[in-house]
Amino acid sequence: MSNRTAVELDPVAARHVTEYTYEQGWSDGLPLVAATEKSVQEFLATTSRDENEVIARLPQLGREAVIRDVATHAVMAGCKPEYFPLVLTLWDALSAERSVLGGGWQSTSGPAPFVIVNGPIRGELGINSTGGVLGPGFRPNATIPRAIGLTVRNSFGVVPHALEQATQGLPGRWTMLIGEDEEHSPWEPLSVEGGLAAGENALSTMLVRTCEFVDNRHFHDPEEVLRDFVDTISRSGSWIFRHAAAAIVMNPDHARIFAEAGMSKQDVREWIVARAGKTEAQLAAVGKSLSHLPDGPFDPGHFHPLFADASPANLPIIVAGSPNAAMSMVVRIFSTWAGKSLPIR
Repeated sequence: MSNRTAVELDPVAARHVTEYTYEQGWSDGLPLVAATEKSVQEFLATTSRDENEVIARLPQLGREAVIRDVATHAVMAGCKPEYFPLVLTLWDALSAERSVLGGGWQSTSGPAPFVIVNGPIRGELGINSTGGVLGPGFRPNATIPRAIGLTVRNSFGVVPHALEQATQGLPGRWTMLIGEDEEHSPWEPLSVEGGLAAGENALSTMLVRTCEFVDNRHFHDPEEVLRDFVDTISRSGSWIFRHAAAAIVMNPDHARIFAEAGMSKQDVREWIVARAGKTEAQLAAVGKSLSHLPDGPFDPGHFHPLFADASPANLPIIVAGSPNAAMSMVVRIFSTWAGKSLPIR
């Protein structure tokens, strides 16, 4: 037992505080940390920005959150004060995403903010980049995005069965933050593709709809794995517009075999983008014909590419996870990524 835990605590009072936060409707379903003036000030002390600066907006409802609101929710989410610059940068990044300002928080998909952190700050804060990177067990990975969710809930009033319109919702909606495993990646980090210098503490974010494994550990040739990615990405289930976007959280082992075959990250991206899609007949067979578009109708054999182009905005690739099995993850992006990373100050 540490000296910190030796302080006398009143478990009955602590439970009453927890129940009070539930009664007020502030919780996302899990217990909250009580925010006091002292704890909020500890978070505000990590930034030079004015506590009354508006940082988050829901334009269609005319609702806003100031930095003090965000600090309060970061405390409640279980963040440490040193996480707060990331929370602020995350809100800045989200505010640059068209899908966020366009009603993403209220979408029937229930999309999640997917956050990728680059730079030395990953190790300084203990952000997981390797095994179980999208799973539980790491405080910054879980609490930083949770702070976003609590702000959306309490400052914007977007709550389930009311302004939130998610049909089923997404498991882990407010817990999807990872570090990129730069140490085991053969390529430049996502933040470099997002316009920043290598080695800079950086954050990138996008809204995502769902995740799917690509479990391919018995391949004989790198192109077999690429075909598996294409097959998974081309699935029609989440395809509702002319084009779609996806991210790949790529296992370091998969990334290594592509690099050893002489492929850059952009080479991999272009290979996949050139082949991912469906014919008009295949889409029509599942009720998703694109013949209603202005340049339609289309012949049954006409090929519809899933991606609009081979830019990182449409297919970001992030190396993360454990190399203990050749499994990667396809992450469905809601709209597209703005393609811009932000420095963490």
